[in-house]
Amino acid sequence: MRGERGFALVLTLVVTALMVALTAELIHQVSVDTSLSRDFRDGQQASLLAASGIDAALKLLQVSQPGQSPQQADMWAQPITRNDEVGSIGIRVVDETGKINLNQLIGTSESAQFVFTNGLLQQLGTRLGIPEDCWAALAEWVNPEGHAPLRGVGKAYYQSQHPPYTPRYGPLFTLDELSLIKGFTPEIIAKLRPFVTIYPSNSGIGIAAARININTAPIEVVAALINDNSENYSNASKLIEKRPFKNVGEVLQISGGQLNLTNNLQTFGTAFRITSVARVNDSARTIDAVYSVSPNGMVAPPPLSWQEY
Repeated sequence: MRGERGFALVLTLVVTALMVALTAELIHQVSVDTSLSRDFRDGQQASLLAASGIDAALKLLQVSQPGQSPQQADMWAQPITRNDEVGSIGIRVVDETGKINLNQLIGTSESAQFVFTNGLLQQLGTRLGIPEDCWAALAEWVNPEGHAPLRGVGKAYYQSQHPPYTPRYGPLFTLDELSLIKGFTPEIIAKLRPFVTIYPSNSGIGIAAARININTAPIEVVAALINDNSENYSNASKLIEKRPFKNVGEVLQISGGQLNLTNNLQTFGTAFRITSVARVNDSARTIDAVYSVSPNGMVAPPPLSWQEY
């Protein structure tokens, strides 16, 4: 009888342990499912919130009319942060037209477009410590095969990589594509990113007609435009203090003739990058979009670029 009672007790303990384990696993699974459901909901809300930030920035660009009031002090240029009971959002708008367009490094070695862009990149590269060979490799990449104005590295170099690949022989699609070009290390790309773009000033008139917005160009780009080799950007700083300019003629007058670049400058932005970052609890979503905007503030859909992550 004692043996039977002992066996019954052991069996009861085993069954109880199994029930406790099953209950614990069930509770854990419910907790995981609830957490996944909550994260999915928060992620969706964050995505919608980030998209609303893009819409808000586009409305702001239309209202502030960047072409008629071209200056970094415009409303669109100020970072925006908002918090509510759902989450938080941060919006930043950057004028891509104020940067050097890498896709303009095309044409013959005598073409005005190539000479202008190559000269700016050489000036900027000297400031940032970027080897000149990078520009030759870039020119080879963005020009049609066999038409590079500078001697690059040749197709054989890229075919010898692991895995092998072929140069695009056409315009860059993204700045990240620079990492495929010989000489462009992550450090060099990080240095370049604030000062260069791949977007034309007006998608309707083509890459060849892209110009730099002198009103929003960073001081490093302005210094390259006026060949300011001073250590502290003294001449570029004086020019920036006079912004905003109403037209290119005014720029030439104020610069004292230093800027004989009428065909390469403009005083309004027409390509804007909008970065919208939304957070809901522990979930975050970022939308990075580039839109073409006419001088009167009208947005031309669809976006030139849209990335969500």
